[in-house]
Amino acid sequence: MPTLSSSALIAELEASGLLGRGGAGFPVGRKWRAVAERAGGGAVVLANGAEGEPLSLKDRSLMAARPHLVIDGALLAARAVGANDIIFYVGSEHRTAEAALRRALAERPGDVRGRARIVAAPAGYVAGEESAAVHYVNAGDARPTTTPPRPFERGVGGRPTLVQNVESLALAALIARRGHAWYQGLGHGRARGIGLLTVSGAVNHAGVHEVELGSTLSDAAAAAGGLNGDVGAVLLGGYFGGWADLHEQWGLPLDAPSMRARGLALGCGVVHFLPSDTCGVEATSRVMTYLASQSARQCGPCVFGLSAIAGATQRLAAQSPQPGDLDRLVRWSGQVTGRGACHHPDGAAALMNSALQVFADDFAGHQHRRCLTIAEPARVAVA
Repeated sequence: MPTLSSSALIAELEASGLLGRGGAGFPVGRKWRAVAERAGGGAVVLANGAEGEPLSLKDRSLMAARPHLVIDGALLAARAVGANDIIFYVGSEHRTAEAALRRALAERPGDVRGRARIVAAPAGYVAGEESAAVHYVNAGDARPTTTPPRPFERGVGGRPTLVQNVESLALAALIARRGHAWYQGLGHGRARGIGLLTVSGAVNHAGVHEVELGSTLSDAAAAAGGLNGDVGAVLLGGYFGGWADLHEQWGLPLDAPSMRARGLALGCGVVHFLPSDTCGVEATSRVMTYLASQSARQCGPCVFGLSAIAGATQRLAAQSPQPGDLDRLVRWSGQVTGRGACHHPDGAAALMNSALQVFADDFAGHQHRRCLTIAEPARVAVA
């Protein structure tokens, strides 16, 4: 294990520019420093491997293939922030990942095993949100809690808690070994570093692929063996990301700052290519139905708003809409944003808004009980 002091390690992470890989993209070094400044030796590290995003495989794949690297990152984090306890919060459905972590922990010295434990995260989209993870460890209820305080202020057992995605911890371990200059030496354009993408849909080799940040959408497709057939659109960032036009994004970089400037999000590193013979309205309906089913059930916008949005998209997808369904979708998506007890309605509304833009003609067709994909498929081929 690296022997950098706590302050030197945090400084290395800050200099590296490493951003969290759980979806929010918050600077890792800054997050560690915030906990370290409050800990006084009594903090907790919660390694988040819940991975409830349906299209993401990267965290479970990483834990299964490189469990010791994840453990190294968690131990470094514990030393840096002054934590005595380490919790590996692993999705209950990720059995291979959990088994690999248990075997790896068994190979560690007794003092490490005595400080670390594995908690099975319940299945559910919101269970991996950081306050929901803390709430589950504290009270057995994996729902987000009202903030403040945030977990870094008062989390597990009321102690300052560092909730960090497992990929972020693995990268922190590599930076500790090789230095921030190594990480800064990777990447394309202004983007620095590497990351894991889950690439799926119309590609030849769907799965998890490591890429340098700043790689383009075309690079992601190439890493997955190239496109398999014609492609209509691409979902970037998973269910809390958004749909995008393939041609507009094909040569543009996949990194959080650049994508944010384009109104997109890399999120948890999901890239899903939608085949051109798949209706965008139907695909969006499936996503919205799932997100409505995953409501934390703590507020009206989540319980009633998302249910209403999902119902309208279902009717449109089935080409049996009520008069004004499309107009209501536009209005409701704006009304739920910023009004929820947590960010679940915001993420769902953002996905819906992106669909209304990218598949505008398709939604208009379905409002008139006609699917353009079936009637006259728009085929897009990318060399």
